[in-house]
Amino acid sequence: MRDYLSYTFLFFLLFSMGCAQAPKLIWEENFDGTTLNEEVWNFELGDGCPNLCGWGNNEKQIYTKSNHIVKDGLLSIQIKKEDGVYTSTRITTKAKKEFKYGRIEARAKLALGKGLWPAFWMLGSNISEVGWPQTGEIDILEYIGRKPNTVFNTLHFKDRHGTNAYTKTTLVDGIEEGFHTYAINWTAEKIEFFVDDVLFFEYQPAEKTIENWPFDQPFYILLNTAVGGNLGGNEIDDQLLPQEFVIDYIRVYEN
Repeated sequence: MRDYLSYTFLFFLLFSMGCAQAPKLIWEENFDGTTLNEEVWNFELGDGCPNLCGWGNNEKQIYTKSNHIVKDGLLSIQIKKEDGVYTSTRITTKAKKEFKYGRIEARAKLALGKGLWPAFWMLGSNISEVGWPQTGEIDILEYIGRKPNTVFNTLHFKDRHGTNAYTKTTLVDGIEEGFHTYAINWTAEKIEFFVDDVLFFEYQPAEKTIENWPFDQPFYILLNTAVGGNLGGNEIDDQLLPQEFVIDYIRVYEN
């Protein structure tokens, strides 16, 4: 009888621990239907002018509301060259869906080719008040076609931004084939970056200040594919266009 009670207690203890550790899904975007939900998503249009021409990176594309397709549970951001002009899509959840801490992930298939720069990233919700880089930036996924099979994970903040950003590049065999999952685990202490649940990179400053840790506020999500620019590079392989950056889902879990 004693053994039975001991096993029963152990079972419930382990079960309770497992339940406590299970992450809670608090938001997901599955791209159902045939249009983006504009109660969730904002379109950022044009070339960034007059305030941020080239979107701050000397990028060549024009963002439109027509360079995307929502179909069969997928969002496809279309990158084209039309009448000598590069076009793409950039969307955000600013002021509509913003998150502080958690696991934030997307399952996506990359757009390929020199000059292309697909990204899944986040900006601080106070950007209109304090500007960049003080607001902070979390680049969960960046890929550039001129560096094949390479994933960029990057943070920007006042102490480290632009060409001096806190970043890591990782070679990943097969990253250009099919879908992969890109995620962060973000807490009050640190930010960890994952690809297909493998930890690639982390940031955990011992002493947090406004200059090195703006990551204690809500952030919003961005999806886009840039063309050219400071990171994408000046060489663009037009022969591979059109291309598409395909996103299956975005999920946000509570820590």
